[in-house]
Amino acid sequence: MRLIRLGTGVGAAVLLGVLCGGSGRLAGSGDDYRGAAEAAAKWIRRAAITTDAGLTWPGDPQDPRSVGTALYSGSPGVVLFLLELHHATGNARYLAEAKAGADELRAQVPSIQQTGLYTGTAGVGFTLGEVYRATGEAKYRDGMAAVVTALRTRAVEAGAGTQWSDVTDIIAGNAGTGLFLLHAGKHTSDPSATRLAARAADRLIEVGIPEHGGFKWAMDPKFARLMPNFSHGTAGIAYFLARVYEETREKKYLDAALAGAKYLQTIAKTEGDICLVQHNQPQGLELYYLGWCHGPVGTARLWRQLALVTGDQAWESWVDRSARGVLQSGIPGKLTDGFWNNVSQCCGSAGVGQFFLDLHRARANSKYLAFARTMTADLLKRGTRDEQGLRWVQAEHRTQPRLLVAQTGYMQGAAGIGMWLLRLDAAETKRENFVRFPDTPF
Repeated sequence: MRLIRLGTGVGAAVLLGVLCGGSGRLAGSGDDYRGAAEAAAKWIRRAAITTDAGLTWPGDPQDPRSVGTALYSGSPGVVLFLLELHHATGNARYLAEAKAGADELRAQVPSIQQTGLYTGTAGVGFTLGEVYRATGEAKYRDGMAAVVTALRTRAVEAGAGTQWSDVTDIIAGNAGTGLFLLHAGKHTSDPSATRLAARAADRLIEVGIPEHGGFKWAMDPKFARLMPNFSHGTAGIAYFLARVYEETREKKYLDAALAGAKYLQTIAKTEGDICLVQHNQPQGLELYYLGWCHGPVGTARLWRQLALVTGDQAWESWVDRSARGVLQSGIPGKLTDGFWNNVSQCCGSAGVGQFFLDLHRARANSKYLAFARTMTADLLKRGTRDEQGLRWVQAEHRTQPRLLVAQTGYMQGAAGIGMWLLRLDAAETKRENFVRFPDTPF
């Protein structure tokens, strides 16, 4: 892959002019949500690198080696953000850049080693499918289909089902890969993708660990810590199983999802009518994250999905308990052990804001919308805005608070924060969103 950084010289200005419809400038300023998102795109654009196939973006603009194909931190998240920007603004420059990013991703598919939704080919396949929806160009549909074929080829028969590795989770493992396959099966009318996802679910049921009258799952049998929330544990796997039930109506998948939910209920902190699930076992029994990865924002997706597929509205009360756990924490005014200097989708403010907006839309509850706005006002205050655009310097890792980096990607960077700003703008202006991730029930 030939990389050429887009700097600030004359050559870069000419190339940016081509990509941006001639002007080379990004619109948007001030504190409105859409303008802030465009300012974030301006900053991301400065890091763009042209390749033989298209465009890519390093996760850390200060480190060209951080170029990657992971939806978590690499180019796919930027492509999805640009698609949403095009949908929000109608500006063709964003779609042109998204297509260039997708072209590079298509070229990289054969060389991507990991399969996961947020770490590998599954995330790339989802991204290519979204570009196809936006453009109608067959090469992106074919790219998504090529990912399904690659996953089918790389699947390994194991026990009662199929897997790609021993990792079980949403981010890098079989549950997340299965979610992409369900998505692909639904949007490409390919029943074989759905069947492959169900085979992955069969294997996950087999490796579930009975406890407290339910089921729990380890992220990997070689990893000692058990992390029960959405990104790496039981909540995410049970969510996937409930989605497989939704598509197949085979009761064994619902039974296993309910068993996972039962286990989580037995270990949750529920005093005060809240729901918080510990970060990990055995060291983090009293550590409670609040975001998507290890907190109620993610785990509530399981409660919501169970309400949808069972029709039992009692599960919605667990969604509201999860929300109360966040509201009672004191954020954003007070940071907690599980909510630190991070404003991104995975661990921080953008993910929390999205959850409360989703709840507002589901409940028509103005209290939830107000809290989403509060989180966003704090998020915007913590951004760095200058002639380069808008970015957020933050600590990705709770245990490394002095490691402060401004990133471009989705889960820990400006693309994901910009996506959130566009979603809040959409709610304020009564516009439908374009991108809908495979791991959300809202």
